[in-house]
Amino acid sequence: MYDSRRARSSARSRAVTRTRAAGAVLGAAALLLAGCSAGDEGPEPDARITQRPRSADPFWVDPDGSAARQVAAYAEAGRKAQAAQIRKIAEQPTGAWIGPENPEDEARGFTEAAGKADRTAVLVLYNIPHRDCGQYSKGGAADGDAYRAWIDGVARGIGDRSALVVLEPDAVLHLADGCTPDAFHEERYDLLKGAVAKLAALKNTKVYLDAGNAGWGHPDRISGPLQRAGVAQADGFSVNVSNFYSTEDSLGFGRQLSSRVGGKHFVVDTSRNGNGPYTSGDPAERWCNPPGRSLGETPTTRTRDPLADAYLWVKRPGESDGTCKGGPKAGRWWASYALALAENST
Repeated sequence: MYDSRRARSSARSRAVTRTRAAGAVLGAAALLLAGCSAGDEGPEPDARITQRPRSADPFWVDPDGSAARQVAAYAEAGRKAQAAQIRKIAEQPTGAWIGPENPEDEARGFTEAAGKADRTAVLVLYNIPHRDCGQYSKGGAADGDAYRAWIDGVARGIGDRSALVVLEPDAVLHLADGCTPDAFHEERYDLLKGAVAKLAALKNTKVYLDAGNAGWGHPDRISGPLQRAGVAQADGFSVNVSNFYSTEDSLGFGRQLSSRVGGKHFVVDTSRNGNGPYTSGDPAERWCNPPGRSLGETPTTRTRDPLADAYLWVKRPGESDGTCKGGPKAGRWWASYALALAENST
């Protein structure tokens, strides 16, 4: 397929995410301390991952994510240059992909952690039935009722805390491109509209329904399906999730699509688009772990475009797109790929 496949974070328990929020015993610090003597008082200051200035970036940085742990591991091994490179990823806010098993606990844990840091959690919901057309990230909820119950759990977990939700990468796109069988279309539209309504009703949650990417096709092809899926009730839509199209091209696509869906605003995933899309190899898998890519613009709400609400790192740089080009399963941390992304960025 020509659109990016999604990686989903593994399920995290409420206790783990609350530990992150407290910040008392960070996973990265634990990795550093593993090689230290009992007399050491704590990790070196440069090993800690902290929040970015709120004035520039209101989103929550996970101090114990895969990148943060990799920074600690490299630092412990004396690989300072590599630690500095991975820090480019670890110190940025990235999307928290909610798993299928404990949506309420995970959503609560992430939003509580963000709230204690006076930040907004970026959550990615990716559990629609018949997800990813049976490709690398196939799966999703067993049926419509299971999906509705999952969304209800996410909503309870968020509550009144601040969250920005990217809703169902590729779900609308795969209705428009014919990848999802016709028999599932009506249910999917109903599920997406219900999810938008449920999440948009929360006091401090913004919802962006995914709308594909600049390389997929003309915005006219997805504007109708996006409207049927409930974008009118959402705060807007997302573009370039887990993909590599340039920010300029993504903004152009977003502006054109916005003009067709009532002037809705949008967010852009800039996590890995620093070098633009890959143009070699099998066209059907250029989206999957392409070599030579780099990190894109860092997350911010200062986009210089009145329709673009934020640049986000929805995809977590360093997590695999799938078992292609030597990569591990979708969503697994891949240190060598992460290092290449960082080294290729300025």
